[in-house]
Amino acid sequence: LRILLGTFLLTGCVVGSAVIVNTVYKDVEEFERLYKIRATAFNVLDFGAISVMLSARFAYNSSVTLKVFQGNPAVMWSCVIVAVLQVLLTYIPGLNTFVFSMKGMDGLGWGLTIASMVFVFTAMEIEKAIRRSLKASGADTDDREGVVDPLPPVDMSMPKGASKLNLQELAK
Repeated sequence: LRILLGTFLLTGCVVGSAVIVNTVYKDVEEFERLYKIRATAFNVLDFGAISVMLSARFAYNSSVTLKVFQGNPAVMWSCVIVAVLQVLLTYIPGLNTFVFSMKGMDGLGWGLTIASMVFVFTAMEIEKAIRRSLKASGADTDDREGVVDPLPPVDMSMPKGASKLNLQELAK
């Protein structure tokens, strides 16, 4: 369910931001308008992916805490690297226009990017809060049964010859 939710949220934010930019800049030359739409959609998608990653840091617990950056240095580094690369790709002349067919964003583009990031993160956190509530009432919230994420039974027994490796068999 989380994968579907994240996919639909990001898709909706990208399409929604493109529609907003297209509407606001309807009087601008089509070539310039397309560059603005691409830049905004590109940044909305990548910064939205950052928010999904931050929310997914904890499966059930809230990620609305600074603990989301603790315990795994890759979290902070990946956020910084992606954000810096996005800004560079958006503003380096030639790279942004020739390779990515976009131009630097204005306040509207960054506003849509930040709003989308907050929206996606908030929606993912609401989904986790609902899961926590359902789990506390005894419902199965692990996506192990049902239509969304059906998992086939898996044989977890050790293969022949594995006993020589002193491996432990997984509990069923």
